[in-house]
Amino acid sequence: MGQPESREHHESAQPELPPGQRLQRGWPVTHYGPVPKFKPDRWEFRIFGATADGDKHCWNHEQFSALPFSTVEADLHCVTKFSMLGAEWGGVLARTLVELAPPAPSVTHVMVWAEYGFSANLRLADFTSERTIFATHKGGELLTAEHGFPLRLVVPHLYAWKGPKWVRGVEYMTADRRGFWEERGYHNVGDPWREQRYSYQEEPGDGPEL
Repeated sequence: MGQPESREHHESAQPELPPGQRLQRGWPVTHYGPVPKFKPDRWEFRIFGATADGDKHCWNHEQFSALPFSTVEADLHCVTKFSMLGAEWGGVLARTLVELAPPAPSVTHVMVWAEYGFSANLRLADFTSERTIFATHKGGELLTAEHGFPLRLVVPHLYAWKGPKWVRGVEYMTADRRGFWEERGYHNVGDPWREQRYSYQEEPGDGPEL
């Protein structure tokens, strides 16, 4: 489905770090805006847009926490040039949610929505990668609020801005459109192995049709 995903399975044949990155021992806190207050009785995760059945699918926090739990060992590459290697992320695979709420056949992209209206667009093939995960845990422990609790998206083969903190939903789209940082000059795809940092680097087909 969608477009071909980035080269997430070829890291063994490449240097340990993507070009321009440096190894980070700790986990810096990086985000735009304040940390939201988590209110479990008001929290809801939605999948909407071009769903296969035309309906919106919703889970409250208790229901989402009861979904199948998976773990993924994956790196985190921040566009600010630090990389954190070999972290264990626990949560709900994006593929699990896609199985529960399938997209319409015409869907090519998704928009991931988070608190304060923050958004990040992804090709459907990147979203449905086997290692894309809606993380609730890192290293077996719950995420802290500063790092995205109760839910953050991790897309290991793309720069970390493609995985927002404090996620609240996913919109299925039949055409691409730019998210928050993509509208502000960041690359529409964001492959760290190709060092796709900024929109001026985009080639035909990387961004939405004008």
